[in-house]
Amino acid sequence: MKVNQPLPGKGGNRYVPYEKRTGESSPVFFTRDLSEEGLKKIFDKVSSVLCGKVAVKLHTGEAEGPNIIPRPWVKELFASRLPNAAIIETNTYYKGSRYTTEDHRKTLEINGWTFCPVDITDSEGVAALPVKGGKWFEEMHVGKSMLGYDSMLVLTHFKGHTMGGFGGSNKNIGIGCADGRIGKAEIHTAAGSDNMWSIAEEELMERISESTKATVDYFAPHICFINVMRNMSVSCDCEGTEAEPVVTPDVGILASLDVLAVDNACVDLIYHLPNGGGEALISRVETRHGLRQLSYMKELGMGNDRYTLIDIDNEDTVITAAQAVKDVDPEWTPDRYNTFWGRNKHC
Repeated sequence: MKVNQPLPGKGGNRYVPYEKRTGESSPVFFTRDLSEEGLKKIFDKVSSVLCGKVAVKLHTGEAEGPNIIPRPWVKELFASRLPNAAIIETNTYYKGSRYTTEDHRKTLEINGWTFCPVDITDSEGVAALPVKGGKWFEEMHVGKSMLGYDSMLVLTHFKGHTMGGFGGSNKNIGIGCADGRIGKAEIHTAAGSDNMWSIAEEELMERISESTKATVDYFAPHICFINVMRNMSVSCDCEGTEAEPVVTPDVGILASLDVLAVDNACVDLIYHLPNGGGEALISRVETRHGLRQLSYMKELGMGNDRYTLIDIDNEDTVITAAQAVKDVDPEWTPDRYNTFWGRNKHC
C-alpha cells in the first residue's frame, strides 16, 4: 500500500443524469428475457473476446442463498457455450459458510455448483497484480490460480449491497477476485483498526474500483461483463438467507465489454423504473455513497459512463433507459426459482 494518505473523492450520494455526462459511449446490450435462453442470447453478443482457458467470475452465494443467479441458467450456459470453462471464487473475509476452503466447498455443493469445475483461487496462495494509476494501491492481492486463465466472463447478479450501495460487475471483481485474507483486508480495513469494516462510503468505492482495475487490466481485452437484474434485494448475496426481502422489480439482463458502461446502465434503469419501483435500491445506493463506484471508474479510465443501449429483443433497436423499463410492473413478482426452500440445490 502507498505510504502517502490520499483523500477520497466526493459526490457518491448524488446521481448524475445521462444528459449531463460527457465523453465517448460504449455498446451495452439489453434483453428482458430472464431465462436460460435470454442469458445465452446476450452472452453471444459479447463472447467473441473470450479465448483459451475461460474463468467465469460468479458470486456463488452463501448456503441456500435465495437470490443468486439460478443454477440451471448457468448450467445451460456452460453446457452450450462454455464446456471447458471454470467458475472462479475466493474465500470470504468474514467468518461464514465460505470462510475456509473446506467450508466453501461444502457450500458450493449445497447450492448446486457441481456441474463444472469451481476454482477457489486463493486456496493455495495469493498473487499481486499492479494497480495502474491508483491512489490507494500500487498492487492488489488476488487468488493465485486466477492468473492461470486466458480470459474472463464476469457474470454478475446485480443487486444492492450493505456497504457498497450496489453490487454490479465492479463489486463482483473488486471484492470477489481479491483474496480472502490480504486483498479484502486491504479494501475494507484501515491500517491498525480493530473494526474490519472501518473503510466505507467514497473511500471504499474507490478501493473496490482500484482492485477491479487490476483484474480488468490483467485480462484486457479478453474480458466481458453480464449483469443479471433479477431478485435485486438491497442486500448482497453474501448475506444469504438473512438478505432483506426483494421489493425491486426484475428488469432483465445487460452485457458489455465496458465494465463502467454496463454498471452505469443498470443504475440508470433502476433510477428510471416507473411508479417508484426503484425507490428501495436507490435509497440503499445513495445512503452508502455507492455512486462513487461509477465516477471513480471513469476517473481511472476504466470505461465510459455514456452508452448505446441496444435492445436485442427488438432487432437491436437503440433505446433509452426509460424506454427499457417503461412497462415494468413496480411490484416484484417471484418466479419459479423462488417457490421452495433449497431451490439452488434441487432445481
